[in-house]
Amino acid sequence: MGDMTLNIGGHVDQLDPIAEAKARGASLSQFFLGDPQSYKGPVFAYAGGPAALKADAAAAGVDLYVHSPYPINVASLNNRIRIPGRKLLQQHLTAAAEIGAKAVVVHGGHLGKDEDAAKGFDNWRKCIDGLDMPVPLLIENTAGGDNAMARRLEAIALLWDAIGAAEGGDTVGFCLDTCHAWAGGNDLADVVDRVRAITGRIDLVHANDSRDVFDSGADRHTNFGSGHIDGTALADLVRAAGAPVVCETPGGVEGQSADIEFLRARV
Repeated sequence: MGDMTLNIGGHVDQLDPIAEAKARGASLSQFFLGDPQSYKGPVFAYAGGPAALKADAAAAGVDLYVHSPYPINVASLNNRIRIPGRKLLQQHLTAAAEIGAKAVVVHGGHLGKDEDAAKGFDNWRKCIDGLDMPVPLLIENTAGGDNAMARRLEAIALLWDAIGAAEGGDTVGFCLDTCHAWAGGNDLADVVDRVRAITGRIDLVHANDSRDVFDSGADRHTNFGSGHIDGTALADLVRAAGAPVVCETPGGVEGQSADIEFLRARV
């Protein structure tokens, strides 16, 4: 018998994340604020604006999570990428607080092939030092790239050392993506324990099946049961993590509702 108290939802359209949650029978929604491919800064699509979204979500009992735009790469050694990315991240943390979001999710980022990873980790430290974090910032593990800051557990350990040296480092949490972990070559059977041994916490799970084989380095999500990740392993991971869950899977309301039910029945 499944646990109906699992706090779960989908990555949804930003126009009305509350209605999207209700359509999925969900208790949370994750969404972008504006264009996920742009440096332009957060946009509030909700009809009543940020204050109304905050009040309406609280009244509906729907938790909100903001996913930051993809171009953000605060590890980068390139000033023209790193500096606008830091600014954009700050804008999203501030905007997320305005809507009463639980957290902002950001990818760990990466460096070029021959660049010094130590400098990338130190750029993370400097970034955290300089951020005002009215809501927690959750760093998400990524699937690909050999010089990624958060693909392999060894890198995540170095990243966490750097963040621990920063002012406000305790406001930084971890988002574990199952598709990225799988594609990044991390065994799902013990990845929760191994991540927690490094970070002390898992604040959010992105529960996604993978269209690609283990350690492929490819980031292609699919619905549960149609990819390469065993459904029981997925449910075991969600149970072990004990954190809220976002399904970033295709198929809109129908596809994500099925995935939400899939986990509810098994966790």
